[in-house]
Amino acid sequence: MTKYRDILRLSSLGLSQRSIASSCQCSRNTVSEVLNRASEKELIWPLPEDVADADLQYLLFPEKEQVSSRKIPDVEYIHRELAKSGVTLSLLWSEYCEMCRLNREIPLKYTQFCNYYRKYAATTKATMHIQRKPGEQMEVDWAGQTATLVDAETGELLQVYIFVAALSCSQYAYVEGFLSQNQESWIAAHVNAFAHFGGVTKILVPDNLKTGVEKSSWYSPVINKTYQEMAEHYGTAVIPARVRKPKDKPGVEGTVGIISTWILAALRQQTFFTLTELNEAIDEKLTAFNKRPFQKRPGSRLSAFLDEEKHALLPLPPSAYECATWKVATVQFNYHIAVDKMHYSVPYEYIKHKVDVRVTRGVIEVFYNHHRICSHPRLYGRPGQYHTLADHMPDKHKQYVQWNAERFIAWAEKLGPYTTTVIRALLTGHRVEQQGYKACMGLLKLADRYSLVRVESACAKALSYTPSPSFKHVSTILKSGQDMVVAEQAADIGSSSRPSNPHGFTRGASYYGRN
Repeated sequence: MTKYRDILRLSSLGLSQRSIASSCQCSRNTVSEVLNRASEKELIWPLPEDVADADLQYLLFPEKEQVSSRKIPDVEYIHRELAKSGVTLSLLWSEYCEMCRLNREIPLKYTQFCNYYRKYAATTKATMHIQRKPGEQMEVDWAGQTATLVDAETGELLQVYIFVAALSCSQYAYVEGFLSQNQESWIAAHVNAFAHFGGVTKILVPDNLKTGVEKSSWYSPVINKTYQEMAEHYGTAVIPARVRKPKDKPGVEGTVGIISTWILAALRQQTFFTLTELNEAIDEKLTAFNKRPFQKRPGSRLSAFLDEEKHALLPLPPSAYECATWKVATVQFNYHIAVDKMHYSVPYEYIKHKVDVRVTRGVIEVFYNHHRICSHPRLYGRPGQYHTLADHMPDKHKQYVQWNAERFIAWAEKLGPYTTTVIRALLTGHRVEQQGYKACMGLLKLADRYSLVRVESACAKALSYTPSPSFKHVSTILKSGQDMVVAEQAADIGSSSRPSNPHGFTRGASYYGRN
């Protein structure tokens, strides 16, 4: 663009047109034409400060501002369409020309078409440096490049995924390798990063991966339940970056690229057989990386962290967060839920209800409508094990379970030795002890129906017939009243030294001998 302001300024200093043309890098004819037009328009140096070269061009040569008759393209539409897969500028120019032909308009050439869009894109893609406050946010992500482990037994190569965390203010970084990108690894990486920094930032900025964000949305993203629970434990907030907007977390994005060079590439010649060995080597390289001086400002990441940011971090909680996974289960008719092929009881009032289950390494917690209703120690080992609490059972089930061999024997001992002997005979008379529980319960009910004394007497009578009486033997004796006869005989024997015959006449042995 012609430098109209400089031509007028240099002319006021008395320079020749040749010198002015050489200084402003334009022809002498242009200088002459500008000075003549300025004389016609009575423009005298100095000019007002707010008059730009574009304003001078309009004042001196208004004919150059004529509007072109060619159709100006819709640059906003072009910008939106280029974001779609497979769309190029040449395709959009072809469509633009076809539309101009249909509307009987004159299109721009391809070069001018591209120039219009590039001017718009230059203003749209303008960036702004945002000064982050110390301790404000930590940006986290998985690096695109992976490391490698060698299986010592099979020689198989195992991929190791690299977790990267960076503090936005000081750019102080943390790096660790994991064999998986699952929920447990994601949470463990955050816990270790907080421990490495010695504090917690107010905001966490993750990507939109499923272990962090279940549903991405600019206005109301749905955070993963376990991730949200971890954030609440440390007193921080999760604000995920926008989808396909890496500039929302430039710190970690830049750190990922640098770490790929200064850590992963630096370790490419070494062979590691365990994850511990690899992480130890990564830690050594990370320490050197954080101590490397900045290129465009004094200090290093470590010095900036110690001087500016460490004191601004929130304190760590008394205990580290224990990773927990959440599952949904339905309470079955046996008032148990199944978790990893193990069964845990739930209060029977929740039968057929869906409950949320929080699973940690040592505890199983059950929630209904965000209220914890029970907890169990986690079972390991043989599948199909049951952990049942008596308080979760209906009353009838509770009564049944509470009776066992020891309790039956303790009850019998209070009645007498004969009842104790019968109870033991009922328990040992089956291949499985539990098969005798029903008979023992029947004997308890006989004591309620008759009396404790009569049951003891009936057991004595039954034992006189057989050493292993059944429940039916005792029941028959009580129904027929034979236990009463035994009691009367015992009373008569106690009252008289000479036995008496209750019957009037008793035949002797000679009668039956037929002599």
